[in-house]
Amino acid sequence: MAESREWLIQWLRDAHAMEEQAETMLSGQLSRIDSYPELSERIRSHLEGTKEQARRLKTCLDGLDEGSSMLKDGGGKLTATAQSISGVFAGDEVMKGSLASYTFEHMEIASYTILIAAANAAGESEIARVCEENLREEEAMAEWLESNLAGHPDLPDARGGGQRQRQALT
Repeated sequence: MAESREWLIQWLRDAHAMEEQAETMLSGQLSRIDSYPELSERIRSHLEGTKEQARRLKTCLDGLDEGSSMLKDGGGKLTATAQSISGVFAGDEVMKGSLASYTFEHMEIASYTILIAAANAAGESEIARVCEENLREEEAMAEWLESNLAGHPDLPDARGGGQRQRQALT
């Protein structure tokens, strides 16, 4: 039981750092997508949810008499900042940001799925409940991204750009 508790603590710290990274990534993305009001509003809403998820995870760690990892939180934020900066100069920044977000959501889904199992194995039903709540929120965001990426106006064929490019080549 002690070993499963240690794993749970470690993975909760990882999840907290992951949410801190998501917060930084979403904030950076949000600052550059004003011309996409629907996407901007959804990212803004998810950013607020992400902050709440991090707070819930911190409460779980505090309940176990543990704290988050400043090193992991800082590392996650640094990584997210680098990812955010790398998209600034890309002409297809919105699509690359959406792709990164979609990928990140699925990593979060996998993390929470594992955390739920670990919390249940450690007899921590409240932590499992919190992780299930976070999981549902991440699944909703991943579903929204999946539903909205295909019709995104930055896709070449959605604007006719792909058509123009093909005609120019022939």
